[in-house]
Amino acid sequence: MQIIYKTPEQIELIRVSSLLVGDTLAEVAALIKPGVKTIELDKIAETFIRDHQSIPAFKGYNGFPASLCISVNAEIVHGIPGKRELKDGDVVSIDGGVIKDGFFGDSAYSFTVGEVTSEVRKLIRVTKECLLNSIEMAVVGGRIGDISAAVQDHAEINHR
Repeated sequence: MQIIYKTPEQIELIRVSSLLVGDTLAEVAALIKPGVKTIELDKIAETFIRDHQSIPAFKGYNGFPASLCISVNAEIVHGIPGKRELKDGDVVSIDGGVIKDGFFGDSAYSFTVGEVTSEVRKLIRVTKECLLNSIEMAVVGGRIGDISAAVQDHAEINHR
């Protein structure tokens, strides 16, 4: 496999595309509440992306019918938005991607809906800490095993 290095200009275009994904997720996050259908969130995201002269990267990819992947609670990732209404206490994972000026941005985030249990709050806190630990271990000269160990060790220490 050949590694293709990006120019500083290309890296900037990737950064801009990625920032648009973040803005899209923020736009959708403002509407997350009990009673909202996941398909409504998807429509808002698609409009927002297109209003920024960009393309929803997931829509149409291998036949995927939506702009966002939305999974609720213990559903597997890459859920398809539909008529499902969010409920108080849900955790909703939203994965978005855009193509802007020929470059991809992609990001996912999990949001809580209304009031969640203390167990859910702990899960959210610990998983964020695992992410931060993994980022800290992602250094030049480091090993993938160092990253995964940082996640696993922290998760196991905080399990129940």
